[in-house]
Amino acid sequence: QVQLVESGGGLVQPGGSLRLSCAASGSILGFNTMGWYRQAPGKQRELVATITNSGSTNYPDSVKGRFAISRDNAKNTVYLQMNSLKPEDTAVYFCNALRGGYFVLTWGQGTQVTVSS
Repeated sequence: QVQLVESGGGLVQPGGSLRLSCAASGSILGFNTMGWYRQAPGKQRELVATITNSGSTNYPDSVKGRFAISRDNAKNTVYLQMNSLKPEDTAVYFCNALRGGYFVLTWGQGTQVTVSS
């Protein structure tokens, strides 16, 4: 099965930006929908972005206008550009493929994003 490795997280001040990468060990073309998901202690899990092979994207209101997901199937990589970061964005960010509303690949380690002044 395809394995996923997230990277690009770090510590950033409010208003700052980060670009996360999700590198897959194999082709992601067979996964029409790829997404980013975040998790933080004491907070509800949240799907923050999805993208299809045709380029259709979806975002919840919490990140809309600030985050942008993209994918490069030739590189088997999915990205999440995060701008205007807020402390509420602090979480571990994971990527995965979605089918039928479910994440179908084994979770990677995730990448920590901390937004703090």
